[in-house]
Amino acid sequence: MYSTTAQALVAWLIAQRAEALDGREVPLFPAVFAIFGHGNVLGLGTALAQRRDELPTWRGHTEQGMALAAVGYAKATHRRQVGVATSSIGPGALNMVTAAGVAHANRLPLLLLPGDTFTGRAPDPVLQQVEHFHDPTGTVNDAFRAVSRYFDRITRPEQLIATLPQVARVLTDPADAGPVTLALPQDVQAETFDFPDALFEPVVHRIPRPRPDIRALEAAAAAIRSAERPLLVLGGGVRYSDAISQIMELAERHGIPVTDTTAGRTLIAHDHPLYAGPLGIIGSASANSLAAEADLVLAIGTRLQDFTTASWTVFASDVRVVTINTARFDAVKHGALAVVGDARVTVAELAAHLSPEGRVEESWTRRAAVLRGGWDARIDELRAPTAGVPSYAQVVGAVNDLSEPGDYVMTASGGLPGELVGGWRAHGAGPAMDVEYGFSCMGYELAGAWGAAMAHTGGLVTTLLGDGSYLMANSELFSAAFAGHPFVAVVCDNDGYAVIARLQAGQGGVLFNNFYADCRTTLPDPPRVNFAAHAQALGCAVFPAADLAEFRAAYSDARAAALEHSRPAVVVVRTRPATWTESDAWWEVGVPQHLSGRADYEPGKRRQLRYLDPARSVTSQVGQRRPGAEFPDGNGG
Repeated sequence: MYSTTAQALVAWLIAQRAEALDGREVPLFPAVFAIFGHGNVLGLGTALAQRRDELPTWRGHTEQGMALAAVGYAKATHRRQVGVATSSIGPGALNMVTAAGVAHANRLPLLLLPGDTFTGRAPDPVLQQVEHFHDPTGTVNDAFRAVSRYFDRITRPEQLIATLPQVARVLTDPADAGPVTLALPQDVQAETFDFPDALFEPVVHRIPRPRPDIRALEAAAAAIRSAERPLLVLGGGVRYSDAISQIMELAERHGIPVTDTTAGRTLIAHDHPLYAGPLGIIGSASANSLAAEADLVLAIGTRLQDFTTASWTVFASDVRVVTINTARFDAVKHGALAVVGDARVTVAELAAHLSPEGRVEESWTRRAAVLRGGWDARIDELRAPTAGVPSYAQVVGAVNDLSEPGDYVMTASGGLPGELVGGWRAHGAGPAMDVEYGFSCMGYELAGAWGAAMAHTGGLVTTLLGDGSYLMANSELFSAAFAGHPFVAVVCDNDGYAVIARLQAGQGGVLFNNFYADCRTTLPDPPRVNFAAHAQALGCAVFPAADLAEFRAAYSDARAAALEHSRPAVVVVRTRPATWTESDAWWEVGVPQHLSGRADYEPGKRRQLRYLDPARSVTSQVGQRRPGAEFPDGNGG
């Protein structure tokens, strides 16, 4: 096929298909988010216009926002489909670097197509070009290298033939999934070449399910058989593998309590008797207590990041850790016994290596429900109606109560991840949850909701955010309103960066530059943002609320309005700035010697696990009970 480089790229994107989680065949690249400039409007822009009926192009209003929407799309499809974002050169391209960081940290596929400077260099320096005095081949797009799983700069049309299979490989590989950047010089976009027709034949990409090494599997089974107090930790990889049925069958057969990470939330019903609650700093005191008592942790599909492990202080000092992960990079962390493989396939094969009759002591099995009961009572107390301005916990509780099966709930930064992860109660079929706490990007809440609303058609998307995140990035509210993609945004206004002020004051620092009251101004009465008026100006239906009762009514009305008018509906509510859901877990932050928080820092460092001895934690323990180990009673004592 004789075409421009840009036309060939678009034709290839259209030809790529994927297998959805439910087995349906769907487009691998269902949408392009674009802001055009001189670096991409004539090459790639023309090619997209010619195929607009086959590959929808949606106009963004910030490059970062539209790329975050593409990330949200991929998350909502469980990494089975990939959003594409294209920008011009220079500032437009660099605006997408943050979104690439979000995708990279969260192991989410994203295809970025930034325009680039001329390979011929005749017009240099062109508009928006940064000149590198000692390297004329360098451009600002090299900034993407640090946040891309795969990076290429296409300097000849025929290079597409070699690079496109690698693009598809990375975007569909469960171990390597992440952002791919193809930098497209604007002169090369317009060059023509006779591409082989076979490049544009339809291809269905099925996510591979690698099987584990039999020796690693046998070692893991031996470790589990010898454990007295095993604990299952479910991460995002369980969601992407669709492995929850196999895992719960294993847990129920052997009586193993279950907890989940931020990325694994809502996979298991809250009232399941084996569920101990979410793990970690923004998790629950119940799961953290159980983790401290466990003698073996089977971590499936999780990176075990600091918020999950309480900076590696949540587990016992002599814990044994077995990991199941498609990414060897994640599986081997901290010297764990690594089983590399797809979660669903690996757990099914692991089950075959365990005796069907082998169960842990009933007192340990019951411990999950007992501890979670105490945590539930704490959440009930925090959610209980009060007069005046509501707390985050009360807002989240109301959204939880009024959500329906098939819905989708989101947040990303500030104090809301702790409230959503720690306090949300999943019931059977949903809602599903996306808490972007890998990069914790302020602004993802609105932009990511746009992408999620496009992808998640089985229910309504609700995103929760603070006033700081709203001010950080709100342009894609208008993008979604203009495009006709409904969701509900709950804007909680507590007058500043409250959660960082909490960290600041909690460690002994002075309140400074977070709450507006503690920020420098030359005015005796500085202005405040009218979030309701702003959201309305962006084309959204708006529902303000002053207290909890008004919020419940406003949220119900917003749900109805979003669906009726096919556009975002925004609920604005003032919230308390200093009421939080606390899991009682430790988090390592850099605390200067003179601050009061240093008193907790030193003990926390002493509890921190740095490296697990695989030989001690598996081989020497097989078939043995640890001396002095006793089961906790089933009464919460």
